[in-house]
Amino acid sequence: MPQSASLQHAAEPQHQPEHNHLLNALSEEVQQRLFPHLELVEMPLGKVLYESGDVLRYVYFPTDCIVSLLYVMENGSSAEISVVGFEGLVGVALFMGGESTTSRGIVQSAGSAYRLLGQRMKDEFNRHGELLHLMLRYSQALITQMAQTAVCNRHHSIEQQLCRWLLLSLDRLKNNHLVMTQELIANMLGVRREGVTEAAGRLHKKGVIDYSRGHIVITNRQKLEQLSCECYAVVKAETDRLLPLYTKTR
Repeated sequence: MPQSASLQHAAEPQHQPEHNHLLNALSEEVQQRLFPHLELVEMPLGKVLYESGDVLRYVYFPTDCIVSLLYVMENGSSAEISVVGFEGLVGVALFMGGESTTSRGIVQSAGSAYRLLGQRMKDEFNRHGELLHLMLRYSQALITQMAQTAVCNRHHSIEQQLCRWLLLSLDRLKNNHLVMTQELIANMLGVRREGVTEAAGRLHKKGVIDYSRGHIVITNRQKLEQLSCECYAVVKAETDRLLPLYTKTR
């Protein structure tokens, strides 16, 4: 499997393509065609995978990182439209026919991902087999998340938005710990930093999170879900409905 020498140490059993749910859901036949062309890459916090208008060359399958898709305005302000972790992939525009996108892809939580050359992905997609059907279902789940995020940002409080964002991020991590400054969270939500500071303070007082120097620990998930608006539940239910088969019988 091609990969840089600097990542040889990372290609041990703790990193496997099957750690990404979409790759794991594929049959052995499809895996045998794709896996030899996967490249394990590091995904450090803040790494920009592509900018708005860039022609996409790769798709990325996260294993233990989270990638945020942001829409960036002409004045430089931005807002998150979706998050992608080990449940999905980054770069749907490549096989949907657009080749480019109006969003920016940036690593929100550091980790690793497997990337695949875009042409390899399109070749398999154009077989009109199981990958096509899986990607269409994933794209529908992603569209649901984007639509619900837009509604949430318009109609719900910053505290509710923060709860939704924390829950979506938590679902894509293997623990309850996030490394994220309040300034970055504000950029993701498209709100003022002071609003995030106040909302995070209220969640801390309610015993939901601990926050210190860019480290957030979720201490009471059940209460976090109760404080969140319905948007999180809608996104989770639709994702679970569309992508139920993360494991399979070989």
